[in-house]
Amino acid sequence: MAMFDELSGKVVLITGASTGIGAAAARAFGRLGAQVVVHYNKSRRAAEDVAADIGASGGSATLIQGDVSASGVAATVVEKAIESAGRLDVLINNAGHMVDRFPVEEMTDRAFDRVVDLNARSAVAAINAAVPQFRRQGRGNIVNVTSIAARTGGSRGAVLYGAAKGFISTMTRGLANELAPDNIRVNAVSPGVILTAFHEKYSTPERLESQRQTIPIGRLGTAEDCAGAFLFLATDSLSAYVTGQIIG
Repeated sequence: MAMFDELSGKVVLITGASTGIGAAAARAFGRLGAQVVVHYNKSRRAAEDVAADIGASGGSATLIQGDVSASGVAATVVEKAIESAGRLDVLINNAGHMVDRFPVEEMTDRAFDRVVDLNARSAVAAINAAVPQFRRQGRGNIVNVTSIAARTGGSRGAVLYGAAKGFISTMTRGLANELAPDNIRVNAVSPGVILTAFHEKYSTPERLESQRQTIPIGRLGTAEDCAGAFLFLATDSLSAYVTGQIIG
């Protein structure tokens, strides 16, 4: 697609890109000729499948493994991506998970750390590592992934997750202001109810059906439905004047 021609050759790092929304975004960038850095943690086989699809569609892919919930790992992933490709054009902070359902009586220090380290601290660390490179290049693009739970507070047991994603939404707006003078745009994608392994594990069919009934379009989303938002935000010719926004 001509409107996305500028993505050809751009280096795009996507954390949590082996499955779900991250994998769909990685494949979409690959089809447009981007150099996609596919980060994964445990799902190596799935990451290899994503990389193979990217290669087959005309892009190129590099795999980087790391548990970004562990201190220092997210920064290391970014540093390895820059070292491998020589530059970084787009950072997509997609890695995240509810981890588990924690009702209020189970919101222990350990539960808090597990959820916040994966969903919030990892994004902060990745951005900290990427910004110096963006400043050296004179431009950069950050796309965070928040959630509908950031607006609703999350369903029962998902309050910690919703709060962590609320942090991502607020950070997105704040960093957009701080980094605009450096020609670095910061936006976020806020998926609704997307049919991934996440909901297969944590949501009952009855809960999904009740959520579906509230959606005007009449169906639940797919990972592929989210890809266009990432492409739009990563393409300067389409979104150069867009920063501090949350698309959802």
